[in-house]
Amino acid sequence: MITRRRMFASLAAAAVAGPGLALVAPRALGAVAPDGSGTKAAGALPLTVSNSTGAYANSSIHVYIVGNQGGQQVRVTADGALAPIALSDNGSDGFTDYAIPLASSGETTLSIPYMSGRIYVALGSKLKFKAVTDGAGNAALQYPAGWVTSDPNYDVLHDCAEFTYNAAGMFCNTTMVDMFSVPMAIRLTGSADQTTGTLVPGGRDKVFSAVRAVDAFAPLVVDDVRVIAPGHGLDAGLFAKDYFASYIDEAWSTYAGKNLTITTNAGAFTGRVGGGTLSFTGPATAAFAKPSTRDVLFCDGALAAPNDGTTGPVAAVLGAAFNRTTLVSTASQPTTDPASFYRTSLTNHYAKAVHAATADGKAYGFAFDDVADFASYIQDTAPAGIRLTLTSFS
Repeated sequence: MITRRRMFASLAAAAVAGPGLALVAPRALGAVAPDGSGTKAAGALPLTVSNSTGAYANSSIHVYIVGNQGGQQVRVTADGALAPIALSDNGSDGFTDYAIPLASSGETTLSIPYMSGRIYVALGSKLKFKAVTDGAGNAALQYPAGWVTSDPNYDVLHDCAEFTYNAAGMFCNTTMVDMFSVPMAIRLTGSADQTTGTLVPGGRDKVFSAVRAVDAFAPLVVDDVRVIAPGHGLDAGLFAKDYFASYIDEAWSTYAGKNLTITTNAGAFTGRVGGGTLSFTGPATAAFAKPSTRDVLFCDGALAAPNDGTTGPVAAVLGAAFNRTTLVSTASQPTTDPASFYRTSLTNHYAKAVHAATADGKAYGFAFDDVADFASYIQDTAPAGIRLTLTSFS
């Protein structure tokens, strides 16, 4: 399976061109016309956008399809053309207007070309994307960072779904890795009929209320606009930098005295803490320094997972066990029973809340949430269409 970490490596920040604004790096997935003009994409997949918010009219909702194709940053126009990002796209206000309006009523039909990217939705106001020059001298795009108060889109109600679409198929998810704001579901049809991301009735309010009810997490709730993921909250000074410290210490102490077994597709790895390092033997050797709270929340740093098929999956399982707080209690990982997740008072209450609010129990509350298949991710190798539904706010 193509995981989110493989699909969206291109969406990691390659640079920061402005305060808190991520500059998205390109991914080679096809080609843009040599002359740089917009082109009708090969293999265009029908996209239907449905407004079931009950709170916003079609006229106040705009869609943006942006990402990477053929090593170049691109966007999709309303008529399905693929156009490269250009500095000249910035208007007199310094920002692009890549907004695609919804149909005046009913559903809106668009199309997605071969590319890897995001489908953003903005409700009430348009988003401000800025075309800039990246470190290699190429035109690139600054994406919204709703967790940064200085971001020009901070006050705009918006969210996104992520996808990679190429000759191998469509791979997509609804993501809460950075924040949760707009309830949405994706339905993918083709060789199967799959839906994920749908919230239970009142799900949006349940997420806001659950996060607000935990003192350490309450500052992550931004009015009725969004809930910021705790990793970004940590960077913004809204979340304790040592939140997971006692649990991390307990895990390191526990496995200094007994073995930890992690099973992946490559086989079983056996680990033990020694000299402050958690070292594994098995199909390959792997070693992990004691992570920080930030490493746990971002599943990065000491828990970074290379796409090598061996040490990377071990890191992913560790990251999931930390966020779900099953690592200390269970010496054989990954755990697969969701009833055992988030049982301790010190846990990732943000991830717990978004999972509890989804109809299928699946969500992307942190980057390794696909471990044991608990992420709001679906794929189809013979896709016929994709539907993005903005679901009820109540």
